[in-house]
Amino acid sequence: MNKKLQTKEVDKLFDAVLALETKEECCAFFEDLCTVGELLSMSQRLAVAQMLRQGRTYLEIAENTGASTATISRVNRSLAYGEDGYDIIFARLKDGN
Repeated sequence: MNKKLQTKEVDKLFDAVLALETKEECCAFFEDLCTVGELLSMSQRLAVAQMLRQGRTYLEIAENTGASTATISRVNRSLAYGEDGYDIIFARLKDGN
């Protein structure tokens, strides 16, 4: 884990997320925790990552998600050099994407 993230508060946040049991609980927690903009940004990044994994072009991704090329590039860098978090999620999602 990134050393900047190694705090008691971040650890507690991750424990809280892992304690959620249903989509409804997850929705309630994240609605309380995040702004609408933050949630939309995170969901946009997930969509961008999925489309990058599908081999879509930056132009297609930008048109479909509204993401900037800077955001697409940042997500692409995470896919290439990150901690494989996106891959873990994609492998576990029901539709496999």
